Amino acid sequence: MSETTVTADPAPGPKPAQHKKKRGFPSTYTILAGVTVAVWLAAFVIPPGAYQVDDKGHTIAGSYHRIEGAKAFTARLRDLFLAPINGLYGIQDPKTGQVAPDMSGSLYGAAAVFLFVLAVGAFITVAFATGALDSGIGRLAYKLRSRSFLLIVGIMVVFAVAGTVEGFAEETLGFYALLVPLMLALGYDRMTAVGAIICGAGVGVMCSTVNPFATGTASSAAGVPIGDGIVLRLAMLVVLTTVTVGYVLWYARRVKTDPDKSWSGWLPGDREVKAEEHEPDPMTRRQVAVLWMVGLTFAFMIFAIIPWATVINGPDAKSFSWELDWYFPELTALFLVGAVVVGLIGGLGEGKMSEAIGKGFGDFVGAGIVIVLARGVTVIMNNTQITSTVLHALEGVVTGTSSAVFAVAVFLVNIPLAFLIPSTSGHATLAMPIMAPLADFANVPRSLVVTAWQSASGWANLVTPTTAVVTGGIALAKVRYDRYVKFVVPLMVILFVLTCAFLAVAAWIG
Repeated sequence: MSETTVTADPAPGPKPAQHKKKRGFPSTYTILAGVTVAVWLAAFVIPPGAYQVDDKGHTIAGSYHRIEGAKAFTARLRDLFLAPINGLYGIQDPKTGQVAPDMSGSLYGAAAVFLFVLAVGAFITVAFATGALDSGIGRLAYKLRSRSFLLIVGIMVVFAVAGTVEGFAEETLGFYALLVPLMLALGYDRMTAVGAIICGAGVGVMCSTVNPFATGTASSAAGVPIGDGIVLRLAMLVVLTTVTVGYVLWYARRVKTDPDKSWSGWLPGDREVKAEEHEPDPMTRRQVAVLWMVGLTFAFMIFAIIPWATVINGPDAKSFSWELDWYFPELTALFLVGAVVVGLIGGLGEGKMSEAIGKGFGDFVGAGIVIVLARGVTVIMNNTQITSTVLHALEGVVTGTSSAVFAVAVFLVNIPLAFLIPSTSGHATLAMPIMAPLADFANVPRSLVVTAWQSASGWANLVTPTTAVVTGGIALAKVRYDRYVKFVVPLMVILFVLTCAFLAVAAWIG
């Protein structure tokens, strides 16, 4: 999203000659619109194709075939026209696989995530309206003013652990409203908060150990236990998380020392948010109660979404009796109810509470629309049936290579697939039945293919504009996409080299 950098007023004197204003980088909305049109045009060139699937829905290696009945131009034009609508509440027909608003089947659109973002917006805005978050952030910033780096380390390590255990990704969207003002108060910029959140959780997902949505799904599709390869993944998690935390700390210290080196820029008022030099006034009992309620709500969210049985006993385990198995619908209700409870505890009254909830919806709807537009891109790829054709083309790249080259090649070919299929479980279900049997011919363990695949998926999703994690996150933080890319690309290069080294050595050792 576009933003303004605050600069000092020019010194008095003759006005310089007028120059034509340079065009700024397009907004996230424009980028996603361009990606949508580009994918729609590419579908005219890439022929549709499909793999046969087994009873579990896994693709069968060697079964790729071209399919007849490419969609008519008018039908394609309708898909483009309805892309944002399908991205919100498109329904996927179980027989044809097509997505449209008037189908019968399962929800394909991002309505659940969209409403979740709005609910979080309402909850956080009500909490700020009570004054508790402002006071709490001020006191925390004061206490951490001389060792604020510990906050960044703590946030990133917790998010990395959540990412490696249960794929903590879209759930991070709820933390921006808390962490952005806190980072600003500590002398950092908005990019520091974005880096801590996206990269912290992202490196955990990239090095998933028992994440049922990534490692579990991929291991099941590859026909290996989820624990196979966990030693390699733990080593990668430790090394890559350390490197990622170090990179964000380097950037944060750089910005704090010289604010002009900020890659996100500064919005009006950003540099006025500073930690108090003197200890702030004590919090009231109401404010303390509100903070406890906010903290417990987020902690309960994390507890409710972790699939404890599959994490502890494997992907086919039945849920424990105390396990909630909540997802976005329940989480949305949690934050809506939480907004009302926080408002009552904070003493807002019905009028102020209703006003704050409405304001929260309005402030966060932009991020929700970004998520919807990103999902609309995947709908077009799904309806034109080009994803399997791309997979088939990449399948030939990894065939007939040495073990070390094969492991790295699996990582490389899955990067473009991660762009086409932002869903980790969907990506695994499609690609792993194809890639895993090839490992037998390359004399490498199938678990190494799982590791290479999930590394590619996690790595690409650090920057892919079609994921809610990236586009929704930077929209909430009010950071432009091009500036985020400038920040994250050097880190991605480092992670790329380290991942290839890990995979090559693991394949060589066998």
